[in-house]
Amino acid sequence: MTSTSPTLVLVHGAFANSFSFAPLQAALALRGVRSLAVDLPGHGFQATFPAAYQAPQDREALAAAPSSMAGVTLADNAAHLIGVLERAREHGPVTVLAHSRGGITLTAAANARPDLIDRMVYASAWAPVDLDVDAYQTAPEMASFDGAALAGLVAANPADIAALRCDFRTADPASLAAVKKLFLADGTEDEFRTFLTTFQPDENLDVGGAADRARADTWGTVPRTYIRLSEDESMPIAMQDRLIREADALTPGNPSDVRTLRSSHLGWLVHTDPAADLLADIVAG
Repeated sequence: MTSTSPTLVLVHGAFANSFSFAPLQAALALRGVRSLAVDLPGHGFQATFPAAYQAPQDREALAAAPSSMAGVTLADNAAHLIGVLERAREHGPVTVLAHSRGGITLTAAANARPDLIDRMVYASAWAPVDLDVDAYQTAPEMASFDGAALAGLVAANPADIAALRCDFRTADPASLAAVKKLFLADGTEDEFRTFLTTFQPDENLDVGGAADRARADTWGTVPRTYIRLSEDESMPIAMQDRLIREADALTPGNPSDVRTLRSSHLGWLVHTDPAADLLADIVAG
């Protein structure tokens, strides 16, 4: 059965999954917006949750447990998203929203198949243009980013398990406070701990390279919106603005539609009404 109603496809960030979008999808449904949240490879019910990750934890066993993320690449993520978009496109226009690290996957998919996407929406998401994401991480715009907060959660040597593993079930108060400031400073302690329970411990290591940066002849032909999260400590507003400037310089004839939400990196997914209103307007065109 075909439809001409638009579909909003939601792409999660690092350590996240489709569960992250459940409250937002409920708010969107009440506004008549059809949405579909994607689990990238190794995420959602494909994720690795070692028994050693449970309480009481066995840190030594956790550091050695194999990961379903081993060998997963950006190309795998993009291929999975493209497969979803091919099916969604059969039912009408498609808008794709990517959050955080999910922006790398959206960019790679739009480079390969711009015909499947009617609009791209980056919500405080990586949209690499001039540099690789690893290089952006050391740029001056990231100076306020507290990388030590996440480094303190690392629970395995990435070289040993071919993945990045973090312990989001830590009980260390200093680590939890630092991570809350990084991701959900505008939320309550209960909201923060609830969100942490939706995170999975493993993420793949591939953030792409020069070949995965936005291309003017493909990615640059798709209309795009960038939603700035003004209180984001994980991706500072200065970096968000840099990505917008670089994208607009790449495609001066197709500038970004820039919107702003007063939110931390995760707050808009907890207190969803402002984001749902904004996205309903974007999808309606």
